[in-house]
Amino acid sequence: MRWLITAAVWGSWLAASPALSHAAETYECLIEPTQTVELGTPVGGQIERVTVKRGDKVTHNQVLATLESHAEQAAADLARYKSQLAGPTQLAQSKIDFSQRKFARRREMADAHLMAKQDSDDAESELKQAQAELTEAKENREVSRLEYVHETSQLNLRTIRSPFDGVVVDQMMWPGEIVEPGATKHTVLKVAQLNPLRVRMVLPLRAFGTTHIGMTASVISEVEPNTPYSAKVISVDRIVDAASGTFVVFLDLPNPKLDLPAGVKCKATLRN
Repeated sequence: MRWLITAAVWGSWLAASPALSHAAETYECLIEPTQTVELGTPVGGQIERVTVKRGDKVTHNQVLATLESHAEQAAADLARYKSQLAGPTQLAQSKIDFSQRKFARRREMADAHLMAKQDSDDAESELKQAQAELTEAKENREVSRLEYVHETSQLNLRTIRSPFDGVVVDQMMWPGEIVEPGATKHTVLKVAQLNPLRVRMVLPLRAFGTTHIGMTASVISEVEPNTPYSAKVISVDRIVDAASGTFVVFLDLPNPKLDLPAGVKCKATLRN
């Protein structure tokens, strides 16, 4: 009799155990952006234009704002022009060609004892000098090319681009204002990534160990209660909050058309 009672109790515990229960549970959740970033510039200057406004959709690497950069553009143009100059190199090559012919003639005459050996040596020295001038011209052209790369990089720092496909959440600064890195007000735009969306679930301790990465869930938002969405678990906290006895699970929710907003409550049902 005691064995039967013990078996009955043990069986009822197994049936109630979340690790072995096949009943899908529904949990409260919150739909958030995958990431929200504040965009500014690492250099100071006056904002020349902002090409987007709050609520606009943006694409990866799209220009969102630029600083006034006439001086930087002129410096980049000058460096590019210098890097393309071919005159010094052509002049040095012409000197080499002339010096080679001159040295060849004087060496033949010196070998035939028709000219002093010193004249042949002088011609050889002129040839080596012309070769050195060609090397210097090539080096100067390479320096100009590197200066152009540097100036272009500095110019690019004055352009704000979107780091991902998303939506403009807020605009903090407008054309004419001065951006100062390190100042309290230095953010020009705030952009959020809404595809995929991030679903945040807070689960009770009894669900720990039953939820793992790769599981799917059916998510229903409060704005579209009749439309379920499929999401996938991408992260499970390994630390449980002792005060509340809960842990956090994150899911990715595809949102290619950006029709589902972030910042709304939802309900999620995990699938085994």
